[in-house]
Amino acid sequence: MSTRFLFTNGVFSSSFDTPSITTFLETHSGAYTTTRTHNNGELLLFWDRHLKRLSNSLQILLNSNPHLLFGHQYSGFSSLSSSMNWDSFIRRRVNGAMRNALSFAIEGRNSSEELSISTLVGGKSEELKGVQGRIEEETIDRVLDVYVHIGTYVPPVFGVEGNAARLAVVGCRRDCAEAKYSDWARLRKPLELLRPPSATELLLSDNGDQILEGTITNFFVVRFKDHTKDDEKNINNEGDLHSYELQTAPVKDGVLPGVIRELVIEICLRKGIAVQEVSPSWSERNSWEEAFVTSSLRLLQHVETIQAPQSWTSVGSKSWKEVKWLKKHFKGSPGMITSLIQGEIMNSTALEGYPLALLRL
Repeated sequence: MSTRFLFTNGVFSSSFDTPSITTFLETHSGAYTTTRTHNNGELLLFWDRHLKRLSNSLQILLNSNPHLLFGHQYSGFSSLSSSMNWDSFIRRRVNGAMRNALSFAIEGRNSSEELSISTLVGGKSEELKGVQGRIEEETIDRVLDVYVHIGTYVPPVFGVEGNAARLAVVGCRRDCAEAKYSDWARLRKPLELLRPPSATELLLSDNGDQILEGTITNFFVVRFKDHTKDDEKNINNEGDLHSYELQTAPVKDGVLPGVIRELVIEICLRKGIAVQEVSPSWSERNSWEEAFVTSSLRLLQHVETIQAPQSWTSVGSKSWKEVKWLKKHFKGSPGMITSLIQGEIMNSTALEGYPLALLRL
């Protein structure tokens, strides 16, 4: 069994009863982010981006969905300090908690393993009782707990046969998708009834055509810019980066602004690959040359197959067996654009990897 550790405000909980990360998220409300180590535990991947996303998620939940931060027993409070520097607050509290956690956990890791690290900021609604008027920084410090959940993780090898993603379109978008919050681990569970046995990830769509994101990933397709039904796939232009475009759903459509999603878009713009932030349309799947999903653990994973219900009304079925599926196949190995982006992401790990030694000082 993989070793797991849980720290609450920097204090260690026994590893013997530490729950899995899924169970932990299902039972603790809050804003969270997940990343991992790289290069044999030397670097923490894209840590500054994760801290910024955690800060943004926290602010969104506080202002629009505080019950997702404080739990459903939350009864409300009047207002927050407008002068609060949330980025500074998150950096101070989280880095402080991480120092103790990493110093302890790094010693128990095998040389072939990396660490998977989830940081959750959750509210204590009981601490709000009796608080009147504007809540200032010292009160915020008291009513928020910082949890650090650490487990071991062996990153899959990119492009190896058997490591491709197999996707299935099964359900509608989540609420408050612009923030990453732990309740989603519980709310997405009913979708599992519609997961075909071969599917490694589930995709979300409001109408069965426009595909938004995965339950734990962002979703991308690659297509030729000028593809038409009568086109011969622009064979003469194959290999020219300017002939391709990347499509991924915009944040405004209801997707998480993922850390790796943001990085992929930056890479494409830098490399001259056109990016359309538009939800890929299942009805236009014949124009899709490549597809991949991104997450902070796997980084980028190429897609082998996508399946979707023949009729969207059948999504209300109780089981995947009651659904008639249509399937889109891609070639087994990663395509040119997918491979290029993967290589650039790996280059970025060296540039944006945060040395664990600095957090442990």
